[in-house]
Order: sequence, then structure tokens, then C-alpha cells
Amino acid sequence: MTKDEELSRYMVLIEQYKEQLNTLDMQAQYLQAALNEYNKAKITLENLNKSDNNTEALIPIGGSVYLYANIKDTSKVLLNIGAGISTEKSFEDAIRKIDERVENIQKNQDRLTMMAQQLQAEAEEVSNKAQKLIEEQQK
Repeated sequence: MTKDEELSRYMVLIEQYKEQLNTLDMQAQYLQAALNEYNKAKITLENLNKSDNNTEALIPIGGSVYLYANIKDTSKVLLNIGAGISTEKSFEDAIRKIDERVENIQKNQDRLTMMAQQLQAEAEEVSNKAQKLIEEQQK
């Protein structure tokens, strides 16, 4: 393989690493958004559970529109279990399930971080090799 072909191969690899890192970054942003939603839900549940029955609250219904509602019972919660199916859970079970989901998201975030660090290291190695080839060609 000629030096030009090798340099071209390195440039393609560097571009692939950039694309992979961008994909990992997008996945990390998605996970962070999900984590924020679960944390917000947990805080809301905990605060509602501390309040008296018949507490008035604003309920978001989408499109930045809210309804006033009286919350009569916080001991039962509807929890989405996937595929558009929700099930009734006790307050404690709902909090436990949210905690499990948060833990899984954090594990996935850790895996993504490790993958990104590995890809970054590999990209730097290829970049260094490409730089050496360029320097050799300039001599």
C-alpha cells in the first residue's frame, strides 16, 4: 500500500470515528433527558405523597397546556411498563421502579462514556499516524 493510500485510509477511519462519537453523544443526550424525566417524576411523587389528600395541582396535558386537578389519593400510581401498557402500582413500588430505571440509565451512561473514551483514544492514535505520514511526505 502506498503512503497516499494509507493516508487516505486513515482519513476515512478518522471520519468514521467522528460519526461514531456523534452517535454516542446523541445517545448520551437521550439518556440524560430520560434520566431527568425520571428524577422529575420521582420528586413530584415524593412531594405529592407528603401533601394532604385533595391537593390541587396543575397537570400538563401537552402543548404547554395545563389543567387544574384535585389529587385525592397518592397511594396508587399508574406506571407505564412498556408497549403502551400501564399498570397500577403502590407509591412505594412506583418509586422502586423509577429507581431501577434510573440505575439502568446510569449504567448505560457509564457504558457510553467508556465506549466514547475508547473511540476517542483510537481516533487520536489514527490521527497521530496520519500526521506522521504527512510529515514524512513533506520532507
